[in-house]
Amino acid sequence: MPGAELIGAEERKEINDVLETGILFRYNHEQQRKGHWKAKTFEEELAKFTGARYALMCSSGTTAVALCMAACGIGYGDEVIVPPFTYIATIEGVLLAGALPKFVDIDETLCLNPEALQAAITPRTKAVVLVHMCGAMAQVDKIAQICQRHNLILIEDTAQALGASFKGKMLGTFGKMGAFSFDFFKIITAGEGGAIITDDQQLYLNAEMFSDHGHDHIGDNRGMEGHPVLGTNFRISELHAAVGLAQLRKIDYILTQQRKHKKKLKETLAQFPEITFRYLPDPEGDSATFLSFFLPNEEIARRTVKALAENGVSGVQYWYDNHFHYIRNWEHLRGMKTLFKIPAQVLPCPQDYATVAFPASDAIMQRLTSLLIRVTWTEEELEALCQKITKALSKVLAKQFV
Repeated sequence: MPGAELIGAEERKEINDVLETGILFRYNHEQQRKGHWKAKTFEEELAKFTGARYALMCSSGTTAVALCMAACGIGYGDEVIVPPFTYIATIEGVLLAGALPKFVDIDETLCLNPEALQAAITPRTKAVVLVHMCGAMAQVDKIAQICQRHNLILIEDTAQALGASFKGKMLGTFGKMGAFSFDFFKIITAGEGGAIITDDQQLYLNAEMFSDHGHDHIGDNRGMEGHPVLGTNFRISELHAAVGLAQLRKIDYILTQQRKHKKKLKETLAQFPEITFRYLPDPEGDSATFLSFFLPNEEIARRTVKALAENGVSGVQYWYDNHFHYIRNWEHLRGMKTLFKIPAQVLPCPQDYATVAFPASDAIMQRLTSLLIRVTWTEEELEALCQKITKALSKVLAKQFV
């Protein structure tokens, strides 16, 4: 939880700015604000950081994905290609738009496999949601080319990869829109919050209207603003935006520390020839939130996770068993357990979600383990951690030859 490690005086200052004015709402009330526009300022700085023309804050990463769906006109019955390895919010954004997810295998980038994507496209396919998992990039250049060739809308779910890039271009800027999350567990946090970015003015305006009940935000009388479209409430508050603003200004430090600490951990794991690492199409663009690596098989991966825990190594993820990040554990999706009827329950879906299987993805996920990278480790703490990891791995990997 990099950003959450660094909450301090800067966040308190930004929050106090808001509390002193009493204006917690992100729009209007110009006179009372005393110049404090936390959401607007965050959006300006996020756009500059990512190189996008426009940015808009919203209430969560989930609503950011939903905003991208709405702004791009993706809805009832549209087929949207998604990965089976992602946080469930990606899928919720597609389903609640009325669209139909079509799951496609990942590769050792931990993101969509371009060849599998190409093979999955049908005349019903309208969009692709490309998730940049665990802090680093997919083969985004190949995927963008496929989408362009087939006239598909590419949306990047960059919730876990703020600050990551591919050949100098920030993730989130390769498609029509990019979505980010700033919840408590992300690279920077606003407590709760999210954002979209885009270079397309109309898509930005669509998102801005939809996120605030269809308001066009023209004029200074909120009750008399126009409402060109129906929308909903996906707004961010000024309090959340204030925290996010302080955190965004720490992003360069966070990335520097993460990359330094990951390098040390990777050198430790590289001593073991049985271990291979996640494929990074551009290693220089990794945000370094996780160190993801593969063991020879599922049995050894499970023994490794257990040994790491027994040796006091925290922040270990075995994603194959994770309840919210891999499709095999989404029993609520597989059973379509909803509180109200949605289009995926009445329309012919591209897959039978109850039975669909992904042996190629399973073969990757069964061997995958990730270590969370902390920003605040001291050199002594990092050295001690590396010693614990070495001890655990030496014990497990030696066993396979006995």
